[in-house]
Amino acid sequence: MQTGWETRVGPGGLKGVQEAIVKVLAERTPAEVRPGELDRDGRALRWVEAGSGAGAPMVLIAGSGTSSLTWAPVLPELAEHGRVVAYDRAGLGASEPDRALGLTLQAQIGDLAALLRHLDAGPAILVGHSWGGQLAQLLAWQRPELVAGLVLVDPAHEEFRPAAIGAAEAVLNRLWLLRTVLAPTAGPGAGDALARAEAAVVAHPHQRRTVLSENRMTGLAVAELRRRRAAGRLPEVPVAVLSATEGLPRVMRARWTALQSRIAANAARGNHIVVSGAGHAVHADKPRAVVTAVLEVSEHAGNVRNV
Repeated sequence: MQTGWETRVGPGGLKGVQEAIVKVLAERTPAEVRPGELDRDGRALRWVEAGSGAGAPMVLIAGSGTSSLTWAPVLPELAEHGRVVAYDRAGLGASEPDRALGLTLQAQIGDLAALLRHLDAGPAILVGHSWGGQLAQLLAWQRPELVAGLVLVDPAHEEFRPAAIGAAEAVLNRLWLLRTVLAPTAGPGAGDALARAEAAVVAHPHQRRTVLSENRMTGLAVAELRRRRAAGRLPEVPVAVLSATEGLPRVMRARWTALQSRIAANAARGNHIVVSGAGHAVHADKPRAVVTAVLEVSEHAGNVRNV
């Protein structure tokens, strides 16, 4: 699909961003890496996928402000065991922004549900990091029939939003955007395909705006998240919650880990896993721990595959 809007975002448009992501993942993945696209009322929701099989597809949901590229450490190995899909939320990576509904909880839930229906493979294993883990729970509460299992990787929680952490995240996001945008993307100093892909996912102004706006939205949505958690109930599917151990003062880390443990305890088939030596990006620091958790949940989800 090619739209007039897409031709205005730069050379190659967002299709070029998707191609850059496919290229870097293909270099690391024995299985074929394929681009995917879904028309959402005139805008493109895009993803990359690899692997195949009859089991529940594994759908990877990135943390706040990040793209499908963040799953490079685990996607290759997961693809050896089945179909794995890493998508970009509206306005991030290769997906066009939602100019009609804007950046809202319900719009993000709707896009994820639409992607799962489009895959036409039955309920999926949702693997969500940070905000992606919270989004996976939101979808599971609202559309349980689409979920075969959950792997929540150091998931965000509405009761853990220290002001100092929020301020630090905002500053770090801006510094990361500036550093990535200024990194050379062509010529002798361009670096490898991963560096070029990292630059591509924040090359356009709307991508950078979405990174910052999504971070703000997750803070503003605390009251709504509390309401939904109080009213919600996870389906009776296997749930693995992975907690990091590094990167925060001990008291803060202990509080966050306790909230994450409670998610697993409240699930009918929950399992809480503390990943020693991992920072918040557990999939980057300890990819084997994430892969193992996903494969175990996938195996245990077999008996609910066609629910």
